[in-house]
Amino acid sequence: MSDASISALSALSTVQDVTANNIANMNTDGFKASAVSLESGPGGQGVDVASITESTTPGSMVGGVETSNTDLGREMVDMITTSRAFEANTTFIRADEEMTGHLLNMIA
Repeated sequence: MSDASISALSALSTVQDVTANNIANMNTDGFKASAVSLESGPGGQGVDVASITESTTPGSMVGGVETSNTDLGREMVDMITTSRAFEANTTFIRADEEMTGHLLNMIA
């Protein structure tokens, strides 16, 4: 199995967790959305989480109270993009396992 794909799945899971947290708290006054930055893994193989940063952009002021700065549209796009990347990596892992199985059957 590809270590690069496994590290990508782990990093993408973190992105989905942060996105889900942003969406879950979008109606919480004063909540600041977070974002995940990804980087290439060691030796350019795989993907790692570089950082998780909280936005400093203020939310709208409503009745003297700062609302969340979460942008639901952006969060949904991030969620869909991450989901597709997750699917691509799981497809690669599945194909890799099938090829390994065929190779082992040929050797045996």
